[in-house]
Amino acid sequence: MNYTDVSYLLLEGHVELEKYRYVYFVISLTVYLMIICCNAVVIFIVLTDKRLHEPMYIFIVALLFNSLCGNTVIYPKLLNDFLSETPGISYEACLFQAFCIYTSAISEFTLLSAMAYDRYVSICKPLQYPTLINMQTVKKLLCICWAVPFFEIGILVILTYRLQLCKFKLDRIYCNNYAIVKLSCGDTTANNSYGLFISIIAVFPPVIFIIFSYVRILTVCLRNSKEFRRKALQTCFPHLFIFVSFSVTSCFEVINSRLERNVPHIVAMIMSIENLVIPPLINPVIYGLKMQEILKRIKTLFSWKSRISF
Repeated sequence: MNYTDVSYLLLEGHVELEKYRYVYFVISLTVYLMIICCNAVVIFIVLTDKRLHEPMYIFIVALLFNSLCGNTVIYPKLLNDFLSETPGISYEACLFQAFCIYTSAISEFTLLSAMAYDRYVSICKPLQYPTLINMQTVKKLLCICWAVPFFEIGILVILTYRLQLCKFKLDRIYCNNYAIVKLSCGDTTANNSYGLFISIIAVFPPVIFIIFSYVRILTVCLRNSKEFRRKALQTCFPHLFIFVSFSVTSCFEVINSRLERNVPHIVAMIMSIENLVIPPLINPVIYGLKMQEILKRIKTLFSWKSRISF
């Protein structure tokens, strides 16, 4: 087998780029600015209002910040590619982008599981909440939520980097570790085995824990008054909705990565893009509209700005 030293990869996943490049650019720029604005507003409100410096709201900020970081690795490069004659990326930059995307995605699951633990203790063990969930605990949980995915995906990227590639055309619009591995003509057993291991370890424990937490929360809610159930579900609904939506979009992305050759290219690209649009836009909107304290601060902020402008 003849290998070549591939240092630059062509991104060939775009659909009719020559014809619609400016349409793609305007739409993507609009979506990216909306993502930045929506997430930044909620983050700003929580960080600047000391009354919201509580574990539940700190976890929300961490979740939104994590989403912003993941999208910042994708959108600027994507916008540049739309205006480029031949969209491409260096091999090292492609690996770095894949590393950031995967780390952000797995961190999303770990952060959602930490938030589920916070809601579980708050509703099922309210008397122990100040002891079990304090700011020191929050800091430790956040470190774990980001550090563990960092090392897990770091090993995955190192395994990919050691491969010698014999192809340089990536049928994607952004870098995906599995797609990079498929460019190698060598033995990828270690990559595939470790990738499967990480998929199981990174996804199933958080998902099982979140489901367990909500089963316990639902059990407690059913034993209490209607008012208790209303307040409990009011704080849990945004988290549960975001968990379900992120799990579904992530599942689509995994399926898309494995079956992209067996589905029409346009369908594969739509499945790939929806993961970049739906979660980062839905998260701040859901928290902003459903969390009463945040919604009050948003209304106050914009009413104050309108009075100033007037």
